[in-house]
Amino acid sequence: MLVNDYMTRHPLMAEPTMSIVEAESYMGENDIRHLPIVGDGKRLIGLVTRQRLLVDPGRLGSLDVWEITRYLSGLTVKDAMIKAKDVATIDLNATLEDAARLMVKNKIGCLPVLEQGIVVGIITETDLLAELTNLLGGTGPGVRVTIRVPDKTGEFAKITSAIASQGWGICAAGGVPAPKHPGYWDEVFKIRGVPKDDLVAVLGKIEGQEIVDVREV
Repeated sequence: MLVNDYMTRHPLMAEPTMSIVEAESYMGENDIRHLPIVGDGKRLIGLVTRQRLLVDPGRLGSLDVWEITRYLSGLTVKDAMIKAKDVATIDLNATLEDAARLMVKNKIGCLPVLEQGIVVGIITETDLLAELTNLLGGTGPGVRVTIRVPDKTGEFAKITSAIASQGWGICAAGGVPAPKHPGYWDEVFKIRGVPKDDLVAVLGKIEGQEIVDVREV
């Protein structure tokens, strides 16, 4: 799963001379929250976000409405943007995990995707959440079960073997270290074409494992 396959290609961009009034309108009309600012050849020179377009009320407190209008109309995105040297970016051949780690580390909502310094796409937290939903099989019906297993080799195979022995199909599977339970993992499976009670009856027999959640979705 690479950034190249899940990014938005040819994202909307702007030049540094665009006024912040125009930028705010442009972003609102197109329902976007991140706007790469580019120069010649679509080379990244900055990034504007909805938050960056918020004007400090302290600057406006002593101005009347006409002065405020003139002040705002004189500002460009170059005045408000995050400069390229401070923008976290990612290569189009990076993995989705790389993108997620960068966003979490920097507490940001997007990454411009670059190829040799040129903006070729953008990937956002919404894109990552959409793929997480797909990864966990959230777009189709089935039974979702979470099983707490010891952090030992072979525990995952026990589950898949039990499911396969019944001829059931696995829509999705994944696992994470169990919160507040050191030494255990929570394995999440989504199974199609099986009654919930039958699934519980089969998986509940696996020694050393505990079903902590099961639901039809």
